[in-house]
Amino acid sequence: MSSMHTTTVSERLSRKLSRNVRERAIELVLFLAASVSVLTTIGIIWILIFESYHFFEHVPVWDFLTDTMWTPLFSTPRYGILPLLLGTVTTSLVALAVAVPLGTVIAIYISEFASPRVREIVKPFLELLGGVPTIVYGYFALTVVSPVLQYFFPSLPGFSMLAAGLVMGIAIVPYISSLSEDAMRAVPMSLREGAYAMGSTRFQTAVRVVLPAAISGVLSAYILGISRAVGETMIVAVAAGMQPNFTMDPTQPAQTISAYIVQVAMGDLPHGSIGYQSIFAAGLSLMLLTLFFNIMGHLIRRRYREAY
Repeated sequence: MSSMHTTTVSERLSRKLSRNVRERAIELVLFLAASVSVLTTIGIIWILIFESYHFFEHVPVWDFLTDTMWTPLFSTPRYGILPLLLGTVTTSLVALAVAVPLGTVIAIYISEFASPRVREIVKPFLELLGGVPTIVYGYFALTVVSPVLQYFFPSLPGFSMLAAGLVMGIAIVPYISSLSEDAMRAVPMSLREGAYAMGSTRFQTAVRVVLPAAISGVLSAYILGISRAVGETMIVAVAAGMQPNFTMDPTQPAQTISAYIVQVAMGDLPHGSIGYQSIFAAGLSLMLLTLFFNIMGHLIRRRYREAY
């Protein structure tokens, strides 16, 4: 009897040990998977800083930040990031002027007004729109949007930040509308029912109750849209003109930071030259710009979350 009891205890301990080993192994695998993103980010930051350091050994940081000319292919090259920075910001602002109101209106309609059947039809189309390659958007901007704009504004050049920004805004709409709609649908139904009990209409409930309650998620969608606009490459490379101009006039051609990186990657500058190293300084500037927008969005989101 004692032998059988000892055997049973040993089997239980063995099974418990085996289960603990399996759980530890699964936990280790999950930890390594989660570490991939962290290690990748650290690697990207290290490469940008390391290569940018060699670039700034030849180009003063002050000239890089304040010079209004970006001419790395000229015989007397100048490396002022401001023209590329203004092109990036201007196209992003035009895109957000389209994507934020349109995406928010679409999210409100799908969440609060659309029937389940309509929602099942509209959502896949939005997801399909978000899956279209950006190079297709770029040629759509160049061959369709630019001629339409020139019909109404004959003085508008064939390449412009306006055409690129408008199409870029359309490309960002699915991201903002989908995330915003998810945030609105997560609002408890009791808030809607309370608003209806107070005599509010569906529109008043959507705008004055649901949207403020979901503002944290909606702002997160806006932040994603900003990051998407700042980092957009192919649309602006095709439709904006690839001309680094020191201007914020959206009717003028320009070049963004990401478009310049694509230009150098195509072999316009020899590998290892100062001009080639400039893409890492430009990439570091783009990363810092994205980080700035994300921090500002986080602060605004936290403020609204505390307010509501």
